[in-house]
Amino acid sequence: MCNARFGGHFRMSGLQDLFIGIAGLIGAGKTTLATALGQHLDLPVYYEPVADNEYLADFYRDTAKYSFATQIYLLNRRFQQHQEIIWRGGGGVQDRTIYEDAVFAKTLVDQGLMDERDYRTYLDLFKHMSNFMCRPHVIVYLDLTPESSLSRVHERNRDVETGISLEYLAALRREYEAFITDISKMIPVIRVNWEQYRDADEMAAVIEREYLSSNFLREVRWSPTRGV
Repeated sequence: MCNARFGGHFRMSGLQDLFIGIAGLIGAGKTTLATALGQHLDLPVYYEPVADNEYLADFYRDTAKYSFATQIYLLNRRFQQHQEIIWRGGGGVQDRTIYEDAVFAKTLVDQGLMDERDYRTYLDLFKHMSNFMCRPHVIVYLDLTPESSLSRVHERNRDVETGISLEYLAALRREYEAFITDISKMIPVIRVNWEQYRDADEMAAVIEREYLSSNFLREVRWSPTRGV
């Protein structure tokens, strides 16, 4: 975990110094929560590139053709966000983490919409880029059913998302389950039932209780292997 400010030392001071990642299915409400938390905690918010995404419309129109280019585009944009967070110092709220992109890439491969060779290239690139990334202090996972996700996608009524199917969202959620199990070994994860929306006050209290009140320090002991 990147706990150092550039040119100085990191010091936790309440939630204002936390790098918080918001994770979850399409349409879960990540952007709404990220915005509310950013305003509530006076933290900068780093949004998922949607309106200015040059590939998104093509991706939904011809997923197999544009899957690799879209994943690389998103990886690059989120890496830029990570670099900005590192150089700014202090905390921030990120609307979908860079780690989740692999969930979408793996689902595309499983559905035959991304070539295995492209997927290996994507993973290799991510691995090299991860050496220069600052991990979030905590990931808040907004958990909801694929049915609720699809309902919310329909509610926000984005033209490019009209082709999203329940089967695709169900496949994504299965990958998310594996992702949350794996990422929680490196980064604390707060899993929240998001079938019902919560306000920023409540979520800030949850993050403070579940993260700041927990002790992640572990003491290592060992015996000398040779005489001194």
